[in-house]
Amino acid sequence: MREPKISIITVVFNNEATIADTIESVRAQNYPNMEYIVVDGLSKDRTLDRINERRDVITRLVSEEDFGIYDAMNKGISLATGDVIGFINGDDFYMPGAVAKVAEAFRDPALDACYGDLCYVRQDDTSKIVRDWRSSPFVPRAFEEGWCPPHPTFFVRREVYKRLGSFDLRYGIAADVELMMRFLERHRIKSKYLPGIMVKMRMGGTTNRSWKNILQQNKEILLALETHGLRASPVHFFSKKLVSRGMQVLRAALLRVR
Repeated sequence: MREPKISIITVVFNNEATIADTIESVRAQNYPNMEYIVVDGLSKDRTLDRINERRDVITRLVSEEDFGIYDAMNKGISLATGDVIGFINGDDFYMPGAVAKVAEAFRDPALDACYGDLCYVRQDDTSKIVRDWRSSPFVPRAFEEGWCPPHPTFFVRREVYKRLGSFDLRYGIAADVELMMRFLERHRIKSKYLPGIMVKMRMGGTTNRSWKNILQQNKEILLALETHGLRASPVHFFSKKLVSRGMQVLRAALLRVR
């Protein structure tokens, strides 16, 4: 059976301190049938220098103005030629063997998407886990309970994007959640949960940068729920999210004392 071609997309803007780790984590993947697309939003720092130092890893590099992270992600989708598409942000990095694990799952021709686990790590020491995000198999109406896969672990067949659309730019900070909700809840694509940490994410990303951003993202998620015919009271939804986040912190603390 032909090994599926995996398209990895990194969207980056002013990540000179971290982009090298991202690219090197792609280089280290033990899977041969990959393409790597980097979409830079005209970074003002030395991000492009760091990228060009590792140009041999990159199949396609685009550096141009965009209308934000999700517009850049849509550009990446339009450039991808693989059977399967995944995203890794410019301050995140893959664990060894992550892409091979994804490719193994997609040997099932009926599978549309897969995802795994993610841990948040300190900016200054990526060996220190701050939050341990464990996902679970999708069940209908899970998004009403505040459930969502970690987007950097979410891999989808390119055909699904063609059929169901890409990121909705009306959502400024939660278009990734809306897309996964649309695919999983509304259209019930066939997905598989792959237990195990696939990605490490540094704290301080766009969503988690401030309480204002966290609140805005959750407001957008509630709007997406309504758009897709789902219901969740704000109190119930926010309480579920707080419990989930608390459990992530607790699991990370337990890992540190082992």
